[in-house]
Amino acid sequence: MDNRRIGLFDSGLGGLTVMKELMALLPNESIVYFGDTGRIPYGSKSVNTVIKYTKSDINFLNTFDLKAIIAACGTVSSIALPHLRGAYDVPIMGVVASAARAAARATKNGCIGVIGTAGTIRSGAYRKILAKENPVLRTVAVACPLFVHLVEGGFATKEAARLVAEEYLAPIRESGADTLILGCTHYPLLRQVITQVLGEHVTLINPGYSAALEIKEKLASADMLAETPAHDQYRFYVSDDPADFTRLGSVFLERPIEGLAEQVDIEQYL
Repeated sequence: MDNRRIGLFDSGLGGLTVMKELMALLPNESIVYFGDTGRIPYGSKSVNTVIKYTKSDINFLNTFDLKAIIAACGTVSSIALPHLRGAYDVPIMGVVASAARAAARATKNGCIGVIGTAGTIRSGAYRKILAKENPVLRTVAVACPLFVHLVEGGFATKEAARLVAEEYLAPIRESGADTLILGCTHYPLLRQVITQVLGEHVTLINPGYSAALEIKEKLASADMLAETPAHDQYRFYVSDDPADFTRLGSVFLERPIEGLAEQVDIEQYL
């Protein structure tokens, strides 16, 4: 038993889709979430900048008594975490490896699509892990930068999202992929539109669910699951004005979080 919190961070709102899965799978766990809303997006930043931002995010979370940290960001998981292995005492996991393993198990025809930010796709992280899982797998990767803006603008189920998805997902459809990794934590909110474009026969892999399932297994095997939640079970911090975060965050989590987010000066943790 370990009632310490789990730390979770993202460049902004997307990591809340991971938190939602954690809340469902691990209802007794207490979670502290940091969204770097003042420096978003990470997906278009240089490798050095993503690493620098990731370090400050982890440094902030380490001011809490945590038993694990999840980088709930595809860009951070792909670009920064490989450079930071062993740099911290608290275990840190991303969302890439668990999703890749889930996709390798799910595919029937050996062709897997990957969509994500420009940084995630450029890193080739999913392709590398999938090749280790099974060298004969074929991977088709496409950057979909506008998807984040569509989700945060409230257009996830609108015609505009479908038109953009038709353009972005054409190479995935043409490849014949039967499995698609939603390689950015915003993308599960586009599940309906993506399925309309690709068809119901394509299995969608949600990295948030895969990561939540994996950390549940790891905590259970180490006897570190929480027995009871803290009185303030869920805490939220952002690096910019909390107003938009709490408004959109309530949509991401499907529960109200107004008044629960606090702003922090993340620059002091560089």
